[in-house]
Amino acid sequence: MSEHSRRHEHEHFHYSEEDVQREVTELEGKSATAARIFDLRRIIGGLFVLYGVIVTITGITDSQAEIDKAQGININLWTGIGMLLLGIFFLAWLKLRPTPPPLPPEGVPEEEHRP
Repeated sequence: MSEHSRRHEHEHFHYSEEDVQREVTELEGKSATAARIFDLRRIIGGLFVLYGVIVTITGITDSQAEIDKAQGININLWTGIGMLLLGIFFLAWLKLRPTPPPLPPEGVPEEEHRP
């Protein structure tokens, strides 16, 4: 393909500044929504709570022989409780300090962005 035909091809795809700004605003909104959904505090907190429940149940059902292996300490029970507390901390932190909503783009009135 010659240089002239490539230039001619690009001339057909001219976007206005308004089109570009609208596209950027849409992508920023999608990115902010994804950031709120996949907040690391939610993932870490959820996994710690899930594994904390499993390890705590294991600790509650441990036999005396398994406890004696850990020098008389029910390590599964204490580790499970610690994991539960850490997971609850992360989820409470997410609830008390949620990810801020995206800022409206500059130059666009506030009323246009309200659902």
